Amino acid sequence: MTPVIFLGSLLGAMAFGMPIAFALLLSGVCLMMYMGMFDTQIIAQNLINGANSFPLLAVPFFILAGEFMNAGGISRKIIQFALTLVGPIRGGLGYVSIIAAVIFAGLSGSAVADTAALGAILIPMMVKAGYDRNRSAGLVAAGGIIAPVIPPSIAFIIFGVTSDVSITKLFLGGIVPGLMMGVALVFTWWLMARKEKAEKMPRASFKDILIALKEASWALILPVIILAGLRGGIFTPTEAAVVAAVYALLVGVFIYRSLSFTTVYKCLLGAAKTTSVVMFLAAAAMVSSWLITVANVPATITEFLGPLLENPMLLMIMINILLVLVGTAMDMTPTILIMTPVLMPIIIQAGIDPVYFGVLFVLNCSIGLLTPPVGTVLNVAAGVGRTSMEGIMKGVMPFLIAECVVMVLLILFPSLVTVPLEWLHR
Repeated sequence: MTPVIFLGSLLGAMAFGMPIAFALLLSGVCLMMYMGMFDTQIIAQNLINGANSFPLLAVPFFILAGEFMNAGGISRKIIQFALTLVGPIRGGLGYVSIIAAVIFAGLSGSAVADTAALGAILIPMMVKAGYDRNRSAGLVAAGGIIAPVIPPSIAFIIFGVTSDVSITKLFLGGIVPGLMMGVALVFTWWLMARKEKAEKMPRASFKDILIALKEASWALILPVIILAGLRGGIFTPTEAAVVAAVYALLVGVFIYRSLSFTTVYKCLLGAAKTTSVVMFLAAAAMVSSWLITVANVPATITEFLGPLLENPMLLMIMINILLVLVGTAMDMTPTILIMTPVLMPIIIQAGIDPVYFGVLFVLNCSIGLLTPPVGTVLNVAAGVGRTSMEGIMKGVMPFLIAECVVMVLLILFPSLVTVPLEWLHR
């Protein structure tokens, strides 16, 4: 009965339009009252403990790094570099969008930020060159959801804190799946670009390529610094976030000279607002997480899924179907905060690698960012691309299918995540 009380109150509050953080608190209160243990001190203590986490400090700094990079013009440098490489070939601007999305994913860790930054530049360029507006917006949106999978990833930080799984291992485990998503988009765009009659970009000289590489090199170095530092044990993910924020600030102020005092203030303010939403969600989710544990909800669900525990692959298929359905109605962060405490005991009992599950979980939640009615990234791309939701849904569908195929491959072949992870840890 406890799962019904929890989910019923949570979904009911959300149906009435209550913000998810408050809905989590309300569902926690309902569960406490049902169990006869209502106590405001328990709520207050768990709220404080939910936000009082050293690993979660990485979230505001990675958000701030993304703000500095967007305002500092780093996205334009990356796009210009990609243009000199693949702009002249058939469908070149589409490949530019994919390459820029993969590179930018290694900088910000936020799908919404990447989609907004790249879409504002690339979608008008693609439309002007003769590409279909809906297809262009769909491609940018599909490229944007690579950001939570390739490190550094805010989603991996939240999952790692919630599940007590190594964030460093999650970062390293996301590299191959993220690159696979990029390859899947390249292949899909190659199939579709043959029908496009858009004009080609002028071919860049070798000198132009070197100049663009030099301009973008300051941005391209950052993912290398982060991964090398994590791989070598030089700093933790939280310290890596601080390094990223300071590096982005210094590059924007002293190298590109595009960050003024006023712009820095706006970046700090924007990062603070975004962080407050994420941290309040994390704090509210801790109340529900504690009560889920006390009420022994995972044991109830484990008993229900008992027949599947002996078949990890079938269990993963069922869980991912569940997450796809949840992703259509809920954003990434609340999905991670709500579902992780419920699913992790089942995953551990089934003998599934928690890091592997975390990578699949985040990839699935990323795909959920493209599915209506919530579809945060889809809405951002539609707004930036000035297209309707129906139009962008048609444009994004082939790319969404390609990324779903990647998820299926990772379910069928777990070694695509675990083997590269073991190699990186040698």
